[in-house]
Amino acid sequence: MRNVLLLICVVAIPCVSSSQSNQVSWANLNTLHTGQKIEVVDMKSTKHKGTFVNVSDTAISYRDAAGEQAIPKPDVRSVKLMESRHRLRNTLIGGGVGAGAGAGIVAGAWENRGFIGGKGTGAIIGAVIGFAAGAVIGALVPSHRTLYSVNSP
Repeated sequence: MRNVLLLICVVAIPCVSSSQSNQVSWANLNTLHTGQKIEVVDMKSTKHKGTFVNVSDTAISYRDAAGEQAIPKPDVRSVKLMESRHRLRNTLIGGGVGAGAGAGIVAGAWENRGFIGGKGTGAIIGAVIGFAAGAVIGALVPSHRTLYSVNSP
């Protein structure tokens, strides 16, 4: 029982430390520069995408196809900076995971003495297909940074 409790505590440490990050501070929005792409989610879960214009103590302003818009601070649930960060890293991680999964799945399903070769050949073919699929998925995974976030009321 003591080991289980210790394991729960060790696993919970990253969750607790990430929840203590400074994402709820409206002051984080002061790091934005005019023209950066942002996504503002309001309290009704409506997403507003555009380019950042200005932030004050009472509202955030952005520009979209309809012109300049402003959302009052009490109506803002979250603000994300819509930049493509770590795309290469995500591509390589996705490719590695896909290669491992593809190799395991295809080698397990491959016949011992197939017409092309044994399970090793199947593992190589599965790894190549899995790497390609995983790399594509990894490249498409967005990694946007949340600058401001509050819990729903």
